[in-house]
Amino acid sequence: MNPVERPPAIVRWTLRLEDATVLDAAVQALEPTIRTVLGTGTRASVLRGDWLGHAVHPLLTDLVLGTWTSASVLDLFGGTESSAPAQRLVGTGLLAVGPTAWTGWAEWSAAGPRDKRVGLVHAVTNGLAIGMYAASWVARRRGRHGSGARFALAGAAVSGVGGYLGAHLASARKLGSRHPAYGKSSVEV
Repeated sequence: MNPVERPPAIVRWTLRLEDATVLDAAVQALEPTIRTVLGTGTRASVLRGDWLGHAVHPLLTDLVLGTWTSASVLDLFGGTESSAPAQRLVGTGLLAVGPTAWTGWAEWSAAGPRDKRVGLVHAVTNGLAIGMYAASWVARRRGRHGSGARFALAGAAVSGVGGYLGAHLASARKLGSRHPAYGKSSVEV
């Protein structure tokens, strides 16, 4: 392969992740529960966004990541008077992670094997980020705003990896619910 055509390292890593059959045991262990709880019936239809015409998950991730990013901006540039608003932003993101995860798992339940492998790592990575943001919120609650800011910055780094994998699923793999009309030209609709 021509060096110019060689994909970036992160692309090669992501493609290896898609092929990582070692993840299949974990996927198969989770599948029945996720399918039963979030992947079938009216609940799945609502969580996947059938009522909206496309997936709800990306909209909710914007809320979570937006509040957490805003908290970090306040931590870095807002001064001491920004501690309380940053804590509220971290807390808002934490409140939104439940519905965000539910919509993601509903999409995951309908995915193929390669996408489920990436989706599982996406979920685990995001779970780690959620833990860091929870630690950030607790530290801030206890008056340790410096520690809270550091936990949030670490959470931002980890959620960046999760976000990359989520964007890969949505953009490169085209995973996500959408109304069939979106596949037609405007003349056909």
